[in-house]
Amino acid sequence: MSSSRLFTLFSAAALVGLQFLPTVTSHVAMWHPSMWGFNVTEQTFPYDNRPVSPLINYTFEQWWFHGHLDHPPNDGDIFQLPAGQAATTELGCNKGATTFFASSEGGDIRNASNPNDVCPGSQPDEYHTRGFDDLTGCALAIAYNSDATQVKPEDFTVFSVNQTCVWTRFTDFQVPARMPACPPGGCTCAWFWIHSPDSGGEQNYMNGFKCNVTGSTSSVALATPKVPRRCGADSANGKWHASPGNCTYGAKQPFYWFQAEDNNMFEGTYAPPFYTDLYGFKDGQQDDIFEDSYSFLPDPSPTAPLPVLNTTEPILLG
Repeated sequence: MSSSRLFTLFSAAALVGLQFLPTVTSHVAMWHPSMWGFNVTEQTFPYDNRPVSPLINYTFEQWWFHGHLDHPPNDGDIFQLPAGQAATTELGCNKGATTFFASSEGGDIRNASNPNDVCPGSQPDEYHTRGFDDLTGCALAIAYNSDATQVKPEDFTVFSVNQTCVWTRFTDFQVPARMPACPPGGCTCAWFWIHSPDSGGEQNYMNGFKCNVTGSTSSVALATPKVPRRCGADSANGKWHASPGNCTYGAKQPFYWFQAEDNNMFEGTYAPPFYTDLYGFKDGQQDDIFEDSYSFLPDPSPTAPLPVLNTTEPILLG
């Protein structure tokens, strides 16, 4: 057989084989059975609306909860948030890269030599980071309502931030010790991420999930969350010094950015909002989100005085 004939046969076989390889995308989602859309596939919607698909220029119905409210988790599937401890999430560019590979279309694609690999077979820039110094943080937010269909964007409060997200598959989010208990039926939570402008387009990520606070020892409610403000040093945009008085302190909403409607952030293409100190989000648990967190909390502005934390010892239950 001629070498050209062998090459043709080999190429055809390779193409057939590729059809059966799992689809690995260059985006990232949080994966857990408590998610809305946990079993959504590329064929579920008329467009690719898998949990890893980015959200950009969408209508509210499309981007809110990723358009997955009609695909709720099964009864009993709930993500536990231990008050005062870490909640470990799994991030991946494909469900097959996580513990939950059994229900993935492509099966198990985890990297045995690196269990923390977010996207096996891909370089970091393929899932929107050029390296560790290019990370922009992710957030977990909570709404104290068990009915996700009744939750509105302004109901979510960011309670934890991991500024090195999405670097590892297993990513810890510290839960404030004073988180109050959820109502009967649990709370509604969501994972949020916006990547660096150096690593792709104006893309938002949101995955909603059913959650419950465990080990609660406080009855103090969360304060009404406000819109975050850009207040940190921003050398990429020529701002060399932070403006602490311009920060939103206390409970803050997540970022809703670059959608066709219902945004709360209006930054331009090359200055997206991040879950970092740039917007007053410290790494870890957000301990100042409660109704009694501040004894003095002025409205933010470039010339505003700094707020004063309430130093009174909190009253804990039990």
